[in-house]
Amino acid sequence: MSKIVSMEHALENLKDGMTVMIGGFLGCGNPHKIIDAIIEKGIKDLTIIANDTAFPDIGLGKLIVNKQVKKVITSHIGTNPETGKQMNAGETEVVLVPQGTLAEQVRAGGAGLGGFLTPTGVGTIVEEGKKKIEIDGKEYLLELPVRADIALIAGSKVDKKGNIYYNQSTRNFNPLMAMAADTVIVEAEELVKVGEIDPNDVMTPNIFVDYIVRGEE
Repeated sequence: MSKIVSMEHALENLKDGMTVMIGGFLGCGNPHKIIDAIIEKGIKDLTIIANDTAFPDIGLGKLIVNKQVKKVITSHIGTNPETGKQMNAGETEVVLVPQGTLAEQVRAGGAGLGGFLTPTGVGTIVEEGKKKIEIDGKEYLLELPVRADIALIAGSKVDKKGNIYYNQSTRNFNPLMAMAADTVIVEAEELVKVGEIDPNDVMTPNIFVDYIVRGEE
C-alpha cells in the first residue's frame, strides 16, 4: 500500500486538541504546505512541540497568529511577537525549555527512554517541579521524554517508500521528531523513486514514516 496520499487524506489523522510535533528552525525545515492546510481546515486547540514559533507570517507562526494553538512547548518565542502577546493575555500556554533539553526530550521519547539527567537549568526557574539527583557531588535535573500524537516534518528528498534526506540545516529537529510520534506525516519537497537516495544519505528510514504528501502541490 502506497504511503503517498493527498493532503486531505493525511490530515484526516489530525484532530482538534491533539499534541503535534513540527520540525523546523525559524521556518527552515517547516512543512509549510501542511501548515497552510491545517489553517485552511481550521484544526484547533493544538499542543505544539517545536524548537520555536517561527515568525508571524512564516511557518508554524501562522498557526499561532490564527489562534489554533492552545499550548506550545518550545525553546524560544522571540521572533514571533504574537506568541508573547497571547502568552501574556492568557490565551496560549507557553512552556519554555532549554533548546538542548528539548531536543534530548524528543530523542528520549523516540528511543523509549525513561528520561535523562542534565545540569542545564539547575538553580534557575527551569528546575521548578522537577526531581533533582546528585551524582559525584553534582546536581542534575531529571528531564522526562516527550512524544506526540502526530509529527509533521519536511524532507528535501523523499523516496516512494518514505526514506528521507534533509538538505543541510533543514535537518534540525526533523529526524528526532520522526521517531517520537504515533503517526508521522512528511512533506516531500522532491519525491523520487526508490534507490535515487544513496543509502548513506538516508537520515530518516522509511519505517518511521506513515504518510507522504507532495510539497510541490
